[in-house]
Amino acid sequence: MIGALCSRAEERAAQQGHILHPWTITAGYRFQPSSRHFVGTHEQTQREVAHNQIQNIYHLFDVAVDYQLSPRWTVSGSLPILLAYRNQLYAPKGKYEVAGIGDISVGMHAAIFRPPTESGGNIVVGMSLKLPTGRDNSQQPAVTSTGATILAVADQSIQAGDGGVGFALDLQAYHPAPFRTMVYFSGTYLFNPLDTNGVPTFRRAAGEQVMSVSDQYLYRGGISHAAPRIRGLTATIGGRMEGVPVHDAFGKSNGFRRPGYAISVDPGFLYSRGKYLFSCNIPWAVERNRRRSVADYKNGTRGDAAFADYALTFSLSRRF
Repeated sequence: MIGALCSRAEERAAQQGHILHPWTITAGYRFQPSSRHFVGTHEQTQREVAHNQIQNIYHLFDVAVDYQLSPRWTVSGSLPILLAYRNQLYAPKGKYEVAGIGDISVGMHAAIFRPPTESGGNIVVGMSLKLPTGRDNSQQPAVTSTGATILAVADQSIQAGDGGVGFALDLQAYHPAPFRTMVYFSGTYLFNPLDTNGVPTFRRAAGEQVMSVSDQYLYRGGISHAAPRIRGLTATIGGRMEGVPVHDAFGKSNGFRRPGYAISVDPGFLYSRGKYLFSCNIPWAVERNRRRSVADYKNGTRGDAAFADYALTFSLSRRF
């Protein structure tokens, strides 16, 4: 869903309301290795020295289909596919690998102003329904603290789904600026009303025995500038914030979760040629904050989380 979001605003800006090719198929990819542990904004550098940090590696693929009903209305669907790895160094100890489809989303988007607008800009709002099609209890052989081998549930961070029905609201806005520049903003908030999914975490702390079904969010904004002498190439630079809140907007927020956020500098580029649009972004983290969860507050503790230094995201769209 996030991968497709990054390209749809540019697609609508390029089409400007002319429904010559109503179908758009987008294939997205996100690579993210994370191994630097934070408690709040403080990095636990001692874990790197002791070589006991946990590493997660994500390969997230996304296939999205858009159909433009009219110059203002578009229906869409998205199917994520996850390949993830985790070297868990505490019991149940093991090397966990998860592969499978994630939670499918279907929705609709509408332009506030009928395109093409006189200014060349617009605001697009959307709503999507997220369905629990991804597995939330993938298991792997692991070793307990007593040395016994068991079939253990993989960590919440690499599960393909969260087990809950949710809905997302998103907003995309763009407006031309001087010197062949475009100002843009996009944001998505995923609401997950379900409290917990009942999947065990093998944690002993009170309130952390089962997985929480948490809200998520992503906000991006910046400027894009058409490259001189290279037709169809646009460079972008902006900021990005993504994370998990401590408390969900609706429903309770019990169970185990790792709330927090990462703020990144977000450089990238887009290249448009004919019916194709290719985009690439490499956000670099400048602030990471693992906030206290509901269970942390109740237990008087502070949990940690591993964050990435960078992520690689790209997508390829084709209009039909």
